[in-house]
Amino acid sequence: MKIHSREEYLRALAETPRAGESKVLAFYDHRLGAFCQDGRVMLLPLDDHLVHRGDGVFETMKYVGRKIYQLDPHIRRMERSGEAIHLTPPCSWADLRELVLELCRVADVDNGMVRILLGRGPGGFGIDPAECPVSSLYLIAYGFTPKPEAVFDKGVTAFKTSIPAKQSYLAKVKTTNYLPNMLMKREAVEKGFDYPLCFDEHEFLAEGSTENVVMVDHKGNLVIPELTNALTGTTLMRAVDLIKGEADVIFRGITEAEIYQAREIIIIGTTMDAIGVVRYNSKPIHDARPGPMARRIRELLLKDALANGVGF
Repeated sequence: MKIHSREEYLRALAETPRAGESKVLAFYDHRLGAFCQDGRVMLLPLDDHLVHRGDGVFETMKYVGRKIYQLDPHIRRMERSGEAIHLTPPCSWADLRELVLELCRVADVDNGMVRILLGRGPGGFGIDPAECPVSSLYLIAYGFTPKPEAVFDKGVTAFKTSIPAKQSYLAKVKTTNYLPNMLMKREAVEKGFDYPLCFDEHEFLAEGSTENVVMVDHKGNLVIPELTNALTGTTLMRAVDLIKGEADVIFRGITEAEIYQAREIIIIGTTMDAIGVVRYNSKPIHDARPGPMARRIRELLLKDALANGVGF
């Protein structure tokens, strides 16, 4: 077996193609304090507990028209997630915010996505956080392709996944350990559905694999799961702020039986904003067409992103 010198190894890494490298617009590694636009050399140290223990938190946000949507709510949620697992970044939160803006400038495209990864840091292969003297911070800007309008006009399908909702203390933290989420998505693909929906131990609706889900009841109320076993979505909470003057908003448990009787079921998340579910477990929701609440929430979110996004 060949043994590389440091220079040979780095050269070989730079010359080895990798899947998805063309989607990377720019990235930042706080250890180096520098940005780079070559996705082929976007690497993490193997001894970072973020890698081999899932010991870290993350955030994903989008920018449209060179404006980042919900930048500050995402940063605040990451701070809460970090506090929950006793993790702070290697810089101030204010500096992190500025790094995100600079990353988008370096990426130099009008529309894209930003991923922030905050890890325990490199230092060993055990489980003790004390192995890691300094936390790690990685920022990535990558391509964003919105769903075609035809998808919003047609609506999407959903089903009850066999994967249970996360325990409450884990569900409320946006940790990098997304194994249950991956299993949910894999099951959806295998069964031919667009979105999986999980339920808690009391059989109340929780969330999707990476999205929140809400219901419009027969009275026209917007009903939202209590979020005890689901992540509090930044897009969801902004949607609530925008729509509450037009519809009554109720937080309570939602049973599967109510889903079948709902006027609308709506998936809400960063990438798609809001989209109507027209079939659940292959059965139609109402008239099997996206409803007015889904269309209105999406309209409000799109306008809000243009009006209130943080420019760079």
